[in-house]
Amino acid sequence: MNYCVSSRSIMGIYSCNAVLSFGLKFPFDIGSHKLYRCMFRQNPLLVESGHNRSFGCKCSAGFTVGKVLGVEEQEIPRFNWVDVGLNLTEEQDEALTRIPIKMSKRCQALLRQIVCFSNEKGSFCDLLSVWVRRMNPIRADWLSLLKELKNLESPFYIKVAEFSLLEDSFEANARDYTKIIHYYGKLNQVEDAERTLLAMKNRGFLIDQVTLTAMVQLYSKAGYHKLAEETFNEVKLLGEPLDNRSYGSMIMAYIRAGSPAKGEALLREMDSQEICAGREVYKALLRAYSMGGDTEGAKRVFDAVQLARITPDVKLCGLLINAYSVSGQSQNARLAFENMRKAGIKATDKCVALVLAAYEKEEKLNEALEFLLELEKDSIMVGKEASVVLAQWFKKLGVVEQVELVLREFSSSESRPSQNI
Repeated sequence: MNYCVSSRSIMGIYSCNAVLSFGLKFPFDIGSHKLYRCMFRQNPLLVESGHNRSFGCKCSAGFTVGKVLGVEEQEIPRFNWVDVGLNLTEEQDEALTRIPIKMSKRCQALLRQIVCFSNEKGSFCDLLSVWVRRMNPIRADWLSLLKELKNLESPFYIKVAEFSLLEDSFEANARDYTKIIHYYGKLNQVEDAERTLLAMKNRGFLIDQVTLTAMVQLYSKAGYHKLAEETFNEVKLLGEPLDNRSYGSMIMAYIRAGSPAKGEALLREMDSQEICAGREVYKALLRAYSMGGDTEGAKRVFDAVQLARITPDVKLCGLLINAYSVSGQSQNARLAFENMRKAGIKATDKCVALVLAAYEKEEKLNEALEFLLELEKDSIMVGKEASVVLAQWFKKLGVVEQVELVLREFSSSESRPSQNI
C-alpha cells in the first residue's frame, strides 16, 4: 500500500530513491500466522510525527519540515495549482459535468484538479497537501470527496483514501481501513491488503470480526485457502458469535478449494446456531456438487434450501437436474424437471437440454422422444441448447432422417382417436 505522506504532518526528509536504497527482511505477526514481506535491507528510516507514526512514501518528491538524522532542511515542494478548463479531453470534460452542485466549494475545487491531474503539474501527494493546508477540510469533506471519486471510478480514489488515513482531519476509524481492504480484495491485490491490515494494527486499531472476515474473503478469492482457514479460526478466537457473512466467506473458500463437504459442514453448524446463509452460498455449494455429478450432495443442499425457507428458482432447480444429468440418472433428472414445473417454475431450454443429455448418457432414445412430445403438448418449444444436444446425439447415431420419420409417426398416432381392442 503506497501511502502519500502529508508534508505538514512529518518531521524529516526522504525521497523514494533514498527509501528504496534501504531494505531488510523482517517478520510481522497478524493473528496466528506470520507474513513476511521484503521491506528494507537495513534499518528502515523512521519519520515521526506528533502522533508517533512511521510509514514509507513512494511519491517522486521528498518532504521537508525539519531535520532528522542530520538531513538538511529544504523548501517544501509546491504544487502548481492552476485553473482547469483548457485543453480538456472529452472524458475529463464529461467527468467535470458530473461533479455535484451541492458539493462544498473546497471539495469541488480539489475534485476538478484531480480530474484534470497530470504528472507534469507535480506530485499528486503535493496536490493533496496543498489542499489540506489551504482548505482545512473536515471528515465530511473527505467522505464527500471519496464518494464522488468512487462514483467517477477514478484511479485516484485509492490514493486519496490512503492519504486521508494519515490526516488528523479525517479522523480515521477501523472501518475506513476495512473499506480499503475490500477495495484491494476486489482487485486481488493481497500484499496491499496485508499492508493495510498491518498499518491498522500498528496504529492501535482493533482487528475485529468485520476486518478479519474481509481478509477471509480476500484470501478465498485469491486462492489462498489455507490463509483463509487460518484467518477464519482467528475470527472464532475473538469469542464473539459469528455472523452469516463470516460463515459464508469461509464456505465460499472451501468451495473454491474443491472441498464442498467442508463447506456443507459449516452450513450445518450455521443451522445449529439458527444462522441463515444467503441464497448465493447455497447456490455456490449446490453448483459444486452438481458439476461433480454428486447427486446425493446436490439433493442434500437442495433440501436444505427449502428447509431454510428459500424458494427455489429455475437456476437452483437446473443445478439439481444437472447433477442427475452428469451422473447419467435420466429418470431422476426427468422427475426433478417435472417437480420444478409442478412448483410453477417455468422450464428453460437449458433444463430441457440437461434432461436430454441424461437420456443420451443412458442411450434411451425412445424415452427422449416421448419427453419431447410431452413438451410439445404443453407448447414448450425446443430451443437452441436442446437442439444442439439432439443434433449431436442423432449425428452420432447416424439416424437423423429416421428420427424425423419416427417423430412424425408419433405425432400422427397421438392425434388419432384410441380404439378398444
